[in-house]
Amino acid sequence: MRIGGVIAAAGAALVLGGAQTSAQTDARPRAAVSSTETVVVELFTAQGCAGCPEANGVVERLADEAGVILLTWPVDYWDWLGWKDTLAKPAFTARQRDYVSALRLRAPATPQVIVDGRRTVAAAAGPLDAVVAEEAARRDWPPEVEFREGADRVGVGSGRVPEGGAEVVAVIFTPGVQSVRVGAGDNRGKTVRQINVVRSVVPLGAWTGRPEVYALPEDLGAGDGVAVLVQSRADRRILGAARR
Repeated sequence: MRIGGVIAAAGAALVLGGAQTSAQTDARPRAAVSSTETVVVELFTAQGCAGCPEANGVVERLADEAGVILLTWPVDYWDWLGWKDTLAKPAFTARQRDYVSALRLRAPATPQVIVDGRRTVAAAAGPLDAVVAEEAARRDWPPEVEFREGADRVGVGSGRVPEGGAEVVAVIFTPGVQSVRVGAGDNRGKTVRQINVVRSVVPLGAWTGRPEVYALPEDLGAGDGVAVLVQSRADRRILGAARR
């Protein structure tokens, strides 16, 4: 199965177009993704962060867009304000810090959106749509990633391996929205919505540039979301991806 499609495009062209609402025309640019490209949008967020609920809402509208894999990573370093994030894990904070190092940023920010492991972007509709469109238009000839019949294995095709090598990981997440009522801290009394929240990351093995089939974790449930990412070890670029 290949994940792809057009978010807002005429035919196979990559365009930025206006989105029509029921009441008025929304002039914000919309992201356009071709049928052969997949863009991975990762949001690092926290239930105790005052600015995060708005960002959560901005990325939520991308969750059902064809050609976009949206993943939410709750981080734990806001817990000191008095509310322990119910979904955060130290490993998710570590992933964000890896991006900070690879992208040569001064420090992690919350909320923070990373697109294709290549760049960070403001969690606002217009800038995010524009960056997604730009990444979709990138022609790096990514390795094809396809789930095999039975969905218990995934195949990764051939391609150029970046300096430092590449790895294949399975990101296990809960599809859809989870709502949590926050009892303390800056968001006390608010109900925070988060979508496609990651639960775990499972390394599947190295990718050498040759076609290979990898076994997915055996304990996956029928309702679990799975995104398989082929990612550069050194600069953290996402080279290819697919969602089950």
